[in-house]
Amino acid sequence: MTVRIESAVPQSADTGSADHNGKNLDELLDLDKHRLSVIPQKKSTGTERWMKFLGIPVGIAVFLWLYYMPTPAGLTASGQSIIASFCFALILWISESIPTHVTSLILMVLLVFLDGWDMKNVLGVLGFDVIWLNVLAFILSSLLVKTNLAKRIALALIVKFGHSAMPMMLAFLLLQLVLAPLIPATAARTVITLPIMLIVASIYGSTNENPNNFGKNLFLQNLLGINIFSSGFMTGSTANLIAISFIFSMAGTKVYYTDWMFANLPVVLIAMSLAWVIGPKLLFKLSAKESTPAVHGGIEVLKKQLDAMGKMSFLEKKGAVIFGIVVILWVTDRFHFALFGFQIDPVMAAMVGGIIALLPKVGILKWNDCDIPWHLMLFSAGAYAGGLALNDSGAARWVVQNLFSAFHLDKNINFWLLYTIVISVMMYSHSIRWHWLSLPHLLSTGLSDCRSARSRMSFCSRPVNIPYWTTSNTDSSWQR
Repeated sequence: MTVRIESAVPQSADTGSADHNGKNLDELLDLDKHRLSVIPQKKSTGTERWMKFLGIPVGIAVFLWLYYMPTPAGLTASGQSIIASFCFALILWISESIPTHVTSLILMVLLVFLDGWDMKNVLGVLGFDVIWLNVLAFILSSLLVKTNLAKRIALALIVKFGHSAMPMMLAFLLLQLVLAPLIPATAARTVITLPIMLIVASIYGSTNENPNNFGKNLFLQNLLGINIFSSGFMTGSTANLIAISFIFSMAGTKVYYTDWMFANLPVVLIAMSLAWVIGPKLLFKLSAKESTPAVHGGIEVLKKQLDAMGKMSFLEKKGAVIFGIVVILWVTDRFHFALFGFQIDPVMAAMVGGIIALLPKVGILKWNDCDIPWHLMLFSAGAYAGGLALNDSGAARWVVQNLFSAFHLDKNINFWLLYTIVISVMMYSHSIRWHWLSLPHLLSTGLSDCRSARSRMSFCSRPVNIPYWTTSNTDSSWQR
């Protein structure tokens, strides 16, 4: 992980002071400037450039080989075309030779043109409840940004706990815990917390020229928290929503919000509690100097920001009520029949909240305020279509059976051995950022939201380039 951090706190604690470019701390904490619907431009590394260069020819070669090879026994012609199309898309997704959402559109076209899956099914994927829930969740998360409620929550936690290192890092973990069920995008939660992380790191003396163990612990624990807390809640990640949809469509079992939370949240809390202790106490031990702020009055900078926001505005209270209603409906989903005599689906609960938020004169948002990453929706639709086509055609079952046979695994295999193998493959593939490599899992369950997983890992492994305050002896400037 490479994070370019200069001093994120101006020499003066006056939050209204600006540098010669007219930029100040208010602009750093302005979450409206970091929109998920805008795809950021990034400079590719040497390896990435080679992958992009080789992706298309390798993908075409693999596609032609799989498509024109003699159809194996037990596999239909349509199943063969789906496997060929999916592998072609898989290589393009990994190499990013073309944007991932464009690859998804290509996959959808190939599925139809090659008679792998009919057009009605392919186009209908974009109308699935999991896609709708994603769109509506992004509308609701825009509510937190528009009303400054997310900013207030973040600043309040940091100011309250920020006078020593361990409570400060605990505050960030609590912040990630609060945001995880509300915002189903790791990138969005990163946008909300990263500017404050940069400021806090420099308050504790961790800069690009002089990194210390506090900075290492702060960033690693937040990256871990953004990732792991997503697993604790059904709405914590698009991957969770797709997994639940597959469980229902393939096994006929409905997973309630509380089912997911009670099964996963305790494990998540234990894991993050261990990380909170192990990092500062064993891996990157904090010295006495690193355990207290290095910049005198540094926390006061953030406190002034919080004070400048004043008391909760009417819009913030309205936003909190709207979001609160939706969350309560999500959490109490298994009790709806007893309470109302009918079931309120999470999608409908989110839609009610979205309608209220967008109603003229009643709501808070205008359509242009809604930060919906449609490229992610298109990516998810194409990936979901590919996974369902593999399942419906029987191609997924054929691939899994042949993989099991190749490794001499049969139906009598010990459950825990199989579980360990699958989890190990998933962990390994995740660790190298290519969640797609876990083909046995992907082909047997369709396709999880690998874009979400990949974005989390790419954030961990690539330089972070966002605007931040820098102060030197000669001038102050904004850098990107």
